[in-house]
Amino acid sequence: MTDRKTQLAENLAKVEDRIATACTAAGRKREEVTLIVVTKTYPASDVRILSELGVRHVAENRDQDAAPKAAECADLPLTWHFVGQLQTNKVRSVVGYADLVQSVDRARLVTALSKEAVRTERRIGCLIQVALDAQESGRGERGGVGTGGIEELGELVAGAPGLRLDGLMTVAPLTGEYAGRQQAAFERLMDLSTVLRRAHPAANMVSAGMSSDLEQAVAAGATHVRVGTAVLGVRPRLG
Repeated sequence: MTDRKTQLAENLAKVEDRIATACTAAGRKREEVTLIVVTKTYPASDVRILSELGVRHVAENRDQDAAPKAAECADLPLTWHFVGQLQTNKVRSVVGYADLVQSVDRARLVTALSKEAVRTERRIGCLIQVALDAQESGRGERGGVGTGGIEELGELVAGAPGLRLDGLMTVAPLTGEYAGRQQAAFERLMDLSTVLRRAHPAANMVSAGMSSDLEQAVAAGATHVRVGTAVLGVRPRLG
């Protein structure tokens, strides 16, 4: 086993143990929580190692990094998630490899995703990114729609050809009433998910929690956690 594979295997085992422990503490089964490894800034060789170690879900947040990496790893049994703020001029590229877009936060993006999914005969899973630091109908500092915009955007996605409404995503906010209160933020997301599922029962995915707060996300009821640093190490500085 190479040094890098050994390192990733050890890190992955620690994260798996954290998730399992959090599930036990919350009275949940381990299989209720899916680990998504965020591989941004890391090479395709790391993605290949992770696949060998059993990882099945990976995420990227920059199309210029993700597109070539996904192409290089197209032979692997992976589900690719796009988790970054997505500009409409990148939609054509992203739809080429992403199975799910977790950062849907405006009508114009829904229209662009739908058009491209239909053109390529793909079906793209969509999560509405919720900004808990935004005003009711505003937008968050790191993207996302305010809580008042979820219902309308959900209806748009659900009715858009080529798209599938899978649920909600959030990033623990740095400002506002939930700043420093990750579990409260994730519990709020779960409440919003309950409301969404009344109209769209299949939209039961809740993506929340990262390396520093995955335990709080699991305790709140998240179905997916997005972990990068704890698996891959501290990211190299971008120039």
